[in-house]
Amino acid sequence: MKNNRKIIYWAVFLSSVPFALTHYINSSFITATVGEKFVGLLYTLGSISSLAVLSFVPIIFRRIGAYKFLIWVAALDVIYFFILAKTRGMLWISTVFVLGFSLNILVSFALDEFLKIFSKNSWLGRVRGIVLIVTHVAFILTQLSVWLYWGSKSFASVYLASSLLTAFFLLVSIFIFRNAPEPEYDKVTHVRFIKEFFKKKNLLRAYGINLLLQIFYSWMIIYTTIYLSIHLGFSWNQIGIMFAIMLIPFLVLPFHLGKYGDTFGERKMLMVGFLVAGFATLAIFFKANGGIIIWTILLLFSRVGASIIEVMSDAYFFKHIKPENEQYIGVYRSTAPLSYILGPLLASFIFLFVPFNFIYLVLCALMLYGVYLSSTIRKGDI
Repeated sequence: MKNNRKIIYWAVFLSSVPFALTHYINSSFITATVGEKFVGLLYTLGSISSLAVLSFVPIIFRRIGAYKFLIWVAALDVIYFFILAKTRGMLWISTVFVLGFSLNILVSFALDEFLKIFSKNSWLGRVRGIVLIVTHVAFILTQLSVWLYWGSKSFASVYLASSLLTAFFLLVSIFIFRNAPEPEYDKVTHVRFIKEFFKKKNLLRAYGINLLLQIFYSWMIIYTTIYLSIHLGFSWNQIGIMFAIMLIPFLVLPFHLGKYGDTFGERKMLMVGFLVAGFATLAIFFKANGGIIIWTILLLFSRVGASIIEVMSDAYFFKHIKPENEQYIGVYRSTAPLSYILGPLLASFIFLFVPFNFIYLVLCALMLYGVYLSSTIRKGDI
């Protein structure tokens, strides 16, 4: 079982590299293709398509199983990156981007299922912690490669490299997962399992906690770069240094946090995570100036809080489902695309009435609500 988990960790790493390679250039690529005004629209449409696809994934799982599902999705991901590398038409690129936006979520969905099959509940905290470390190692290494090499290359070459890397992940997956056991998946309709999910108080609470975290990520990813560069005047070199240091907690904390959560439960750790993230965003709201050191510290502490929430949220959720409950994973993972619909809409509404930095005050309020939501976890829930 332990060796099986190690194989999955490698699979997570291999699947994360091509995604990370294009993660921070997608918006620039789309801007160059369709113009700045339509970037948000394409992300919103892509998020909507992701939600729609996730609702039907359990039906596909029951028919073909996790192995075939992963192979088909990875193959589509190869084609997706290849088309973006080779095509030039605005309508064609827009359509492919929207339709392919969900593919990385679907790959993660399948790998989540394999992790659940090969893990015990008592190990889930440390297992999820290792997965998060592996994912963020892939992101940091990939961003370093972009800075050192790919930054001078065209968008097409980056997408082509992602296509080839995904093809390698596909070939590896064909061999390492072909004999994996398949549980008897629950035979329920997609409407029924969504209703069942939200009737279970533990799953509903886990969903709310993760949605708050994903909104935090969406605002930080979309708006913090704008705030630092345009409103505060930091150079891109300075921002790059800050962001590199900012990601360190995701490498250092997850595994240790996972072990702590397995021993003592997730309630207290979630409350601490939301408090740290909340006070960090409150400090960002009040800090209208300052040098690179001060801002690096603020961003670092915001990610300390986020890393705590991420590990504990996943551990809490996966302790309350069985391997045959794969339909619940799809509902849980829908928080990511949903946050990229709700987050920008809420931010746009806020900008109508108050200055830009007030989104951090609202984000602080959301994080403090997360403290309350986490406090509702009872000893018997864990």
